[in-house]
Amino acid sequence: MVVYELSDTAVDRIFQALADSTRRDIIERTLRHEQSVSDLAKHYEMSFAAVQKHVAVLERAMLVTKERRGREQIVHGNSEALRRAKELLDAYEQIWHERAIRIGEILSEPEKDKNK
Repeated sequence: MVVYELSDTAVDRIFQALADSTRRDIIERTLRHEQSVSDLAKHYEMSFAAVQKHVAVLERAMLVTKERRGREQIVHGNSEALRRAKELLDAYEQIWHERAIRIGEILSEPEKDKNK
């Protein structure tokens, strides 16, 4: 099961990175097409350094990759990492679905006569 293919640290990094709306937007933009950190910074009301930090968080979570082209750092979204995150959520959903079914089965079992 995918849940166990990633370390706890890797899972934490992915979901902490995805917990921020700016980082989710950066992923969306870079999945559509690669962008330099400078171009990304133009979309946000924050400093260039703050955008660099967001990109670094995404890079540590392997949700984006960076490559240097001359003086620019080009950011690419990593759709494979997002697929892994989706599979992880799907696995957790399956676990909870199975638990809900089991709870339903337990609740529908006839009550045993306690006086016997």
